[in-house]
Amino acid sequence: MTTVSHQIVQTLEDLDVEYLFGYPGGRAIELLEALIDSDIDVVRPRDEREASVMAEFYGRYHQEPGVFTGQGPWVGSIGAIGQMEATLGSSPMVAITEASERGDYSTLAPYQQARGDYGGFSLPKILDGITKEWWFPRTPNETLRSLQLSFKHATAGRPGPTAVILDGDAVTSEVPEDDVPPVWSPERQTRNWQSAPTDTDVRAAADALSNADRPVIVAGNGVHASQCYDELEAVAEAYDAVVVTSYLGKSTIPETHERAAGVIGSFGHEGANQVVSEADTLLVVGCRMNPMDTNWQAASFIRPDEQTIIHADIDTRNAGWVYPADVGLIGDAGKSLASLAVASGGGTGWALDRAAEAREDFSVPECDSDATPIMPQRAVAAIDRIVDEDTIVTADSGNNRFWLLNYLQTPAVRTYFGSGGVGGMGWAGPAGVSAAITTDKDVVSVAGDGGFTMTMTCVETAVEYGVAPTFVVLNDTSLGMVRQMDDQIPGVEFHDTDFTTVVSGFGADAMRVDDPADLDDRLAEAKANDVPTVVDVRIDREPDMVESLQSSFYAEVGGLHE
Repeated sequence: MTTVSHQIVQTLEDLDVEYLFGYPGGRAIELLEALIDSDIDVVRPRDEREASVMAEFYGRYHQEPGVFTGQGPWVGSIGAIGQMEATLGSSPMVAITEASERGDYSTLAPYQQARGDYGGFSLPKILDGITKEWWFPRTPNETLRSLQLSFKHATAGRPGPTAVILDGDAVTSEVPEDDVPPVWSPERQTRNWQSAPTDTDVRAAADALSNADRPVIVAGNGVHASQCYDELEAVAEAYDAVVVTSYLGKSTIPETHERAAGVIGSFGHEGANQVVSEADTLLVVGCRMNPMDTNWQAASFIRPDEQTIIHADIDTRNAGWVYPADVGLIGDAGKSLASLAVASGGGTGWALDRAAEAREDFSVPECDSDATPIMPQRAVAAIDRIVDEDTIVTADSGNNRFWLLNYLQTPAVRTYFGSGGVGGMGWAGPAGVSAAITTDKDVVSVAGDGGFTMTMTCVETAVEYGVAPTFVVLNDTSLGMVRQMDDQIPGVEFHDTDFTTVVSGFGADAMRVDDPADLDDRLAEAKANDVPTVVDVRIDREPDMVESLQSSFYAEVGGLHE
């Protein structure tokens, strides 16, 4: 006989879980106790918010569920950010939590009780709003089956977060040897199968692309989810197409590639947006076409009455959701692209010159500026010079991500990941630490001073776990994006925190850079360091991001919708 908590750990081991990100509390403590003799590495950051982001990044990068645990009230509150990002960003993730039940005391002026009875609050209702699926099992075997199903659902179809709420008594109970219905092996119960588009739809899509004079592929986050980078390039070659990406699709193709034209959207590359507008046929792959991607549906940007639209998505509900599609390719993005590559044909010679012209947007004169304070474009250009094929960049929300989007030209696939599902601040730091712990890559995490401060205790986590990401703070001592909307809004100015002193207390290295002449050397030094290093880059707060970066199509719809 074995207890449920130990069998949960055995299930995780059987499913080849490498890391569990979480924080001890409530009945999650029994789970962590059962991990004492396991080979699964427990990563315990300073709070559940950071743990949830670390698990979400793990799922997004590795395309295996990132496992997150903690006490229910905190998994459902500060730990919600990673789960919301996973929901909107399609990252596989499993939360194992509990409802802080107190047995016979649960209905008596309850303390922390989260099962939804009077006087407490309902964790199931919270999880219902932020996860793909959730379970609240009550018996030993039901608990183990629910855990297996949580892994299956996290990776089935469009990936996303799932959750299991452990019942306190069930966690410590013994697992019956003979029970009906039985619990099957985790390997069998969690298996999924890839879906693929029909031959009829593939032929229709191939015919449309073959007959196109100006075919353009819009690559979204679904290409990352399927990791079908080679198939994407093969289709672009087969039909002589230009490739642009959504924000979440950035680095699905090397942005130095001869067919790459940059990132579309409200604050994307003007050249990439123009290429989409000029296309006579669009192949949208793994991109739902959210308002930021579509320039808030500016009338002159994408025109379904004039352009042929082929939409490839894992979920038929997403194909043709925003713009009517002429052809839908429903299934795994890799299967759809592989089918198209086989049925190839066409080409007019338009693509390569047009893509080369669009890539000129990755650099502007400000990227070479020697002005002080440091121009944000100049700061990103320096970051670009330390990013190679073996470097992962994590980007936060706010002005910093749009400067990065435009002037960091990714040299390889899977080198850039940003907060862009729910788009929460404070994401880049914990995501960067997760990348450093779970890969063998160099990591550069970029945030504004506002976002960095929200989760800067992740620097201490990096110190504790012996990894050395580089944290770059684009510091304008303000909530820059909001301040530039209206500098009269209360709360947009920040105290000038001395980050070098703070992170030195964590055991990390830090440096402040005020002179652009020092920037390249300091960044290179930080990246080469064998301890976590924070580079506090003092940028000019005056360059207006919206004024500098908004596309002409976004201007057409009349302003900032953030």
